[in-house]
Amino acid sequence: MQGVKTKLDGVLLIKPRVFSDDRGFFFESYNESALCGAGIHHHFVQDNHSRSRKNVLRGLHYQIRQPQGKLVRVVTGEVFDVAVDLRRDSATFGKWTGEILSAENQHILWIPPGFAHGFLVLSEWADLLYKTTDYYAPQAECTVRWDDPDLGIDWPISGQPQLSAKDETGKWFRDAEVYEESSLSTP
Repeated sequence: MQGVKTKLDGVLLIKPRVFSDDRGFFFESYNESALCGAGIHHHFVQDNHSRSRKNVLRGLHYQIRQPQGKLVRVVTGEVFDVAVDLRRDSATFGKWTGEILSAENQHILWIPPGFAHGFLVLSEWADLLYKTTDYYAPQAECTVRWDDPDLGIDWPISGQPQLSAKDETGKWFRDAEVYEESSLSTP
């Protein structure tokens, strides 16, 4: 596995080594030792599977308590996957990065605790699998608006995406709870 830095400190694009031939392919989608070698020293406690149709946008989600790191990959379809830095003391606070994740490119995105996460489905359907470093805590879940002008995320969509009620009523970035460095535990 090769970890490629993004424009946000701590967010990595993981490019697994893929073995393919006329029968298909094989790759390790999770290898704790290889991820440690790429700088990811977290323990994962939960696996999630999300299926969405074209133009569905989910996010920008995070948990203000029990912050989750996420190891995200797409097994069917294609998405534009986004991380937003919510660490107040970070040099990239309020900045975002986005990557195309697809079943075809087999890339994996590491989003550490302290970031909001969202994605837009570009294909007819997409299945995402992601590991988290802490358990889902609905009482601590927060949402920042996907279309916040202070963030200026360049979503590859024309028109309005399909949103959940929760995502339609997300907070503006300026009003959102953010992380203080002391609230983020280190592995």
